[in-house]
Parts: sequence; C-alpha cells; structure tokens
Amino acid sequence: MTTPVTIIGAGLGGLTLARVLHVHGIESAVYEAEPSPAARAQGGMLDIHTGTGQPALAAAGLTEEFRGIVLPGREATRLLASDGTVLLDEPDDGTGTRPEAQRGELRRILLDALPPGTVHWGRKAAGVRALGGGRHEVAFTDGTTVTTGLLVGADGAWSRVRPLLSPATPAYTGVSFVETFLFDAATRHPAAAKAVGAGGMAATAPGQGIQAHHESGGTLHTYVALARPQEWFAALDFGDPAAAAARIAREFDGWAPELTALITDGDTPPVLRPLHTLPPRHRWQRVPGVTLLGDAAHLMPPSGEGANLAMYDGAALGTALAAHPGDTEAALAAYEQELFPRSAAAAEDALRIQEVCWGPGAPRSFLDFLTGAGQTG
Repeated sequence: MTTPVTIIGAGLGGLTLARVLHVHGIESAVYEAEPSPAARAQGGMLDIHTGTGQPALAAAGLTEEFRGIVLPGREATRLLASDGTVLLDEPDDGTGTRPEAQRGELRRILLDALPPGTVHWGRKAAGVRALGGGRHEVAFTDGTTVTTGLLVGADGAWSRVRPLLSPATPAYTGVSFVETFLFDAATRHPAAAKAVGAGGMAATAPGQGIQAHHESGGTLHTYVALARPQEWFAALDFGDPAAAAARIAREFDGWAPELTALITDGDTPPVLRPLHTLPPRHRWQRVPGVTLLGDAAHLMPPSGEGANLAMYDGAALGTALAAHPGDTEAALAAYEQELFPRSAAAAEDALRIQEVCWGPGAPRSFLDFLTGAGQTG
C-alpha cells in the first residue's frame, strides 16, 4: 500500500490495527486527542477472551507480552445478595480461560510494539470530509489537516468518522454507572475488600447494582449501576463529591454496609458514566476509503466484550488489508462482511446480560446466567 493507513483514535482497537499492519509491513499513522500516553487513567481490569481478544493479540505477535501483564487470581468471581449473602463464589484455580490484565498495561504493550512516531498525540479530530475517489480530509482542532487514502474510525462512541458511513448516533440505555476507587483496601477498607474477594464481585437487584474488581496494588474499582433517567443524575451535585456519593448510596438503603462502603468510602470523587448504545444491528453500505472499528462501529452495553471486540476488529481489518495487497476496497468489503453479523450477535448478548443483571429477575436471573441454570441446547 503506497498510502499509510490513517487511524483516528489510539484506543486498544486502533493500536491493535496499527500493530497488525506493522507486522505485515504496512505503514500507518494514528491520531489521538489525548496529549500523551499518560494523560489520563485508562480504565480498569479487562478479561481477555479466547475467541476475540486473545487471537487479536496473537495476530499482533504480543501473546508473550500479554502473559507478562496478567494478574494471577483475578478470575475469581463472586455474586452477592444485597444483604451481603454470598450466592456464588468461584475461586481462580488457574484453569480459567479469561486472564485479567489492567487496560493501561495492555495499551502500553501495544504502544511499545509500534515504531516511534506512529502515534500523533494531541491531535483531536474536529471533522472529516470526503474529497472523492476514496480520499478524505481530516481536520483537527489545532488547525491542521491530513488527507487520507484509507481512513479508519477507531474513535469511540462519539466518532467523528462515523457520519461518513452512517447517520446513527448513540442513544442512552436508561442505565448509568458511577465509578469509584478504594485504595489500599485490605488495610483501609477491610470489610469491603473481603466482600469483593480476590477478583470480581457483583451485587445486583432490579434496576440497580454494585460491581467491583480487585485490581493491582490493592485497589477496589467499583461501578455502581442505576437505572435512572439522565435528568435524575443531572440533579446531583458532583461538584460536592461527598454529597453526590451519599445521595447515590441512599438508593441502596438496606444493603449491606460493606457494599455501600464501596460508594461512600471512595478515595476519589465519584465519576458519572452514562451508558449509550448504537442499534444492535448497526451497519452501513460500503463507502470507498473508509471504515470503522470498536465502539465507533458497534457501541453496546458493557458485557466484558467491548475491548475484546475492538482488538479483534483491529486485527481482522489489518489481516484483511494484508491479504488484499493493492485492493483496499476488497479488503474493506471482506472485513465488513464478517464484522456486521459478529457485532450484531455480540450486541444482542450484551442486551441480554444487561437484562439478567438489573432486570426484574435479578439477582436470581444473574445467578442462573453465571451458572448456566435453565439453559438448553
């Protein structure tokens, strides 16, 4: 390919694409809005799946590097009732198939595997326009532009590239997360640490839940789920962190104190994370010279699959481009033909997981889902 592939977004999907292209000797340029790799925290733990994330890392030639950042013991799973009763307790016995790693560490090994200068930091896309013949111009907020021969939108939920292909915009799911952190939990928050256990913990009920993961360094990373209108959250004063946390905790009156402590005892201000989604069967007609991957293509409710899918998308697109030298359109058509049904199936699964987690049957529906009770076939 004579023109470098232009990738908007240095998340896991965009970086996986850049790395797989590099493995195949194809040049790329990644443009990222963040000013540096350390500009912000990169989220929490990720379990890397056998059918998506792990083969993507294999295609990137980074399996050994990934194994080096896996945190042992973190595949342990607990499900609690709201009163703290343990409904499910599965230890990590070393035989699990979804190893856990910190998102930031995963991003680091991808960045380290790219040639210097591949990622252009502090370049936030402001808009994109078609120039004809499969070429596009990307305008950045710093006043600069680049002209592309192949443009890939890996720029997340609010993608600037997506409008070239689709009029779809993310819609609020009706559920928001509130994110909190407790540090040095074994010493400073022992009851909460015991409730969470060595890996991941969830306590769910209709319309709400508390989910936490035991991360590296003794950190408890919590997402509090509430099915409320966005106006309900807008009425909270997140400028007063203690008051916001106390108000959210009141929605969990009667819950075990070791669970509500994950809200009220946070060592960082609570952060609101509204959940949005694209249509489950989002797709588009082939447009020359441009495509999407990750959340830009198939934003869905959290299910543990989003980052895995983004990496798989990047690996699949990079592999398709390498398999069709000189015929970008054939590569994009092959990639999208496989992308659409795969992402649609994952989106349907994500909607089902949201229902079993916080629907009217929770927590029993979630317990049955985790244990396979009632499944047939």
